[in-house]
This record gives sequence, structure tokens and C-alpha cells, in this order.
Amino acid sequence: MAFEGLTSKLQETFKKLKGKGKLTEKDVKDAMREVKLALLEADVNYKVVKDFVNTVSQRAVGVEVMESLTPAQQVIKIVNEELIKLMGTTENKIKPANNPPTIIMLVGLQGAGKTTMAAKLALHLRKHNKKPLLVAADVYRPAAIKQLQILGNQIDVPVFSLGDKVNPVDIAKAGIENAKKTERDYVIIDTAGRLHIDEELMQELKNIKEEVKPNEILLVVDAMTGQDAVNVAEHFNSNLNITGVILTKLDGDTRGGAAISVKAVTNTPIKFVGTGEKLSDFEIFYPDRMASRILGMGDILSLIEKAQEAIDEKKAIELEKKILNQEFTLEDFLDQMQQMKKMGPMKDLLKMIPGVDASKLGDMEVNEKELAHAEAIIKSMTIQERRNPSIINASRKKRIAKGSGTTIQEVNKLLNGFEQARKMMKQFGDMQKNMKKGKFKFPFFK
Repeated sequence: MAFEGLTSKLQETFKKLKGKGKLTEKDVKDAMREVKLALLEADVNYKVVKDFVNTVSQRAVGVEVMESLTPAQQVIKIVNEELIKLMGTTENKIKPANNPPTIIMLVGLQGAGKTTMAAKLALHLRKHNKKPLLVAADVYRPAAIKQLQILGNQIDVPVFSLGDKVNPVDIAKAGIENAKKTERDYVIIDTAGRLHIDEELMQELKNIKEEVKPNEILLVVDAMTGQDAVNVAEHFNSNLNITGVILTKLDGDTRGGAAISVKAVTNTPIKFVGTGEKLSDFEIFYPDRMASRILGMGDILSLIEKAQEAIDEKKAIELEKKILNQEFTLEDFLDQMQQMKKMGPMKDLLKMIPGVDASKLGDMEVNEKELAHAEAIIKSMTIQERRNPSIINASRKKRIAKGSGTTIQEVNKLLNGFEQARKMMKQFGDMQKNMKKGKFKFPFFK
């Protein structure tokens, strides 16, 4: 995941500061040198790093730090505040048109992931009760139109196309007319890219902009290209006056410098980030939450939002009743696992919890495999076995292991784990009931 290297280096630096009582100017200077190196290694633009370190240093040797009872915490607070400022202070949402449809034009180099990002953005809008239309205006890349149609079909969003023999400007105009007729309130135009920036590409994009007058021009850039992503953003911005950036592949093995540099260099906000391969792996970019993640302080708000999206409220109420009535079964256990999977990899979720050290989560993938095995084991059981595991004898275990491609030992491990979970839930259920009846007393009140 992006920023892992930067986060661990910053945490090391702050740990040294926390080990001191009062801070001297030399302590701050030494810490800022380490922060500067960490940011440069993360591929943050040199000028951005220089300005950032100067600003933090000036504030950190001021009265608010030197006379503070917790000087190290004050320095971390300043770094956090300046990081947020650097990345844009607040989130930047799409500005809807006064008269629908709102027209969004996606631009960028070939290979940045524009077509996939168009579908991700459409799905994001659909989840927020909007009615988007995807317009296939990339007539040069082989199979670009087909790819968009397949993606549109997956997310149940219509795709407008006139084939690859029509001028992209005419396709964009016809797409907007189609959106008006079919009462779609957002139009996402997927434009062509090139392997590099050239005059022909820019002229075509300028022509589309001139004709359709988009409300938003969003540049899609690959975060894994680091400093190059910032250079690309500068070029596109100088030609098209882009209104925002979508960073893709922020989940990859990237140093993350583009996320910190883009806003400062182009004065254009990052609006969204792609965080994985699934079409639902798409987030609004919140500078304060990103700063918190970079500093290893977690991101509890995003975790709550993921849980709200993935967990069915009705099912949660039903589960609470089952726990209270001690009716929790392996079917419920499976259901909970499936809902957790919707939230994403366990390792990524744990990183959002404040205080969790990401560097110590190296073997978390093993747990993901264990979850998959547990799911396979439960699915290989009969309904009766799921609802009443006590009937699972040796021959049944053998059949379940064979059906799930696991071993009898793994089946036993799951059943033992489930039994322990059920005992804990029984205790929790009893405690809840006693509290409601007013019978619950703490031991020291005897």
C-alpha cells in the first residue's frame, strides 16, 4: 500500500522526538532533516519538500512548541496540519450543473486506467442515487469501446457509442443529447489517451472541451509513476485547465509522492483515488484522512464508512437478537465473514485503526487464506450441520473436508473456533439480558 515506507520513517523520527523532554532548535533541525529525506524518498516534488520543511521548521521552533508541556506532540500536530494544507485542506466534490446533465470529461495518458476509472466513477455516482451515462469517445485504442461496454454492463450503467469510425467530438455531443432524452443526470466521457503527451492529443481534447463545455475535466494519473504523474498533471493543466485529479493504483507498491505533490504543483485538487482492482475500490480523497494515514494515525472515519456500506443494517439487528437468544449458527458465522470480505482485505482495514503498526502486519495474507478455507468448509456442510454442528461426527467431517478441499484438522479447528465464539456470545447475551433486568452487578459491588 502507498506510504508504508514514508509512514515507518516518519514514525521513527517522531519516536526519537518523544524520547526527549524539552526540545532544542537542534532537535527540531535534526528531525526536519529526516522528514525531508523521507519525503524525497517517497518521490515528493523537491520544491514542495523544501517549502514544506521550511514552514514546519519555522512553526516548530516557535513559542507554541518550545514552551509546550508535550513538545514532540506539538511538532507532530504541526506536521499533520501542514500535510493537510499541502493536499488541499478539504475534500473537493464534483460540482453539479445547474441544468442537468453534469458533464464530466476524463483525460489522461494511455495506460493510466481511464476506462476503468470511468466505470468506477459511474458506480460511485449510482450508489449515491444518481443516473450516470458512460460515453465511449476513445476511438483509437483497440477494444476500448468494448471494454467500457463490458464494465457498464457489470455495474448496470448504460454506455453510449457510435463505433470507432466517428469523430470523438461528434460522439461526445451525441452522447449528451442522448443523456437529455433518457433523463440521465451525469455524463462521463471516456476520451482517448496516448503513450506520451503530443499536440494531436491535446488538440482533440481541446476540441471536445470547446464543443461540450464540461463541468469537470478530471485527469486520471497513475500514482505508481511518482514524480512523472505530477509532470503529466502540469502539462494537461496548462493545456486544458483541469478541475481535478483522480489518482489510480494507490494500493500498489507506490511511494505515494504524487498524492502529496499534485495539489501544490498544479493548484488542482485530487478528487478521487482508486484503491484496488475491484470496481468498488474507489474513494473520495479526503486530505485530512490521508495525512492521518501517512503519519500512522489511522483513518477511523473511512473504516466506519466502509462498514456502513458493507454491513446490512437489517441483518445486524437480526444478529443481535440471535446473540441475545443464543441462536448463533454457522450460517450466521458465514454471513458475517462474507460481509467482512466486502469491506476489503483485512490488512488494509487494520491499518485504518489508530495505533496499529502497519510494518508488523506482514503475514496478514495468511489470515485471508484461512477465511477462504473457513468459508469453503461451511459451504460444504448441509443446512442441518450448519444449524446444529453437534451432529458432525467423524464420517461427516471426512466428507466436509473432501468437499471443501481442506483437511479434517482444518474442519476441527473451525468447529472449535466457532464453539469458543458461541460461548463468548452466550456470556455476552447473558450479560445484556441481566443489564436490562437490572440484575447485573460488578464483582466489587458484592
